[in-house]
Amino acid sequence: MPVATLALGSNLGERAAMLDRAEAAFADLPATVLAASSRHVTPALLPPGAPPDWNIAYLNSVVQIDTELSPLALLDGIKGIEHALGRRPGPRWSPRLIDIDILAYGDAVITTERLTIPHPEIAARLFVLRPWSEIDPGWRHPVTGVSVEEMLSVLEAERA
Repeated sequence: MPVATLALGSNLGERAAMLDRAEAAFADLPATVLAASSRHVTPALLPPGAPPDWNIAYLNSVVQIDTELSPLALLDGIKGIEHALGRRPGPRWSPRLIDIDILAYGDAVITTERLTIPHPEIAARLFVLRPWSEIDPGWRHPVTGVSVEEMLSVLEAERA
């Protein structure tokens, strides 16, 4: 079965409990959690001019799951989990109870109107790379060939 790598984040309510509930809900997809990173408190990504009340730190983790779902069926399942956990549509970048993104689906490369895999922002996001490096530092981007560990090293050097 394919291994999917997911990023989880929450910056509203009981953040840790929300991530726990999201992980537990993967069993209903169906999917089995294979690995989960520790949780990292990270600053919110904010667009220019964002309201000050959007500046709420996130709790982030990365989880790998084993699933027979196709990437689009997995996306639908994840959106269902987010909705069941109370997420409602809102402005992009606004605070949220739960956010689940598909980072990778094995070594698949997919570009559709609804879904891009690998996630296009992987190499620019410390809040993704740090937890991912705990559970699968050797995963290689199927287009660039660069590993999670290498992407993290480059990004940390750029930000030092």
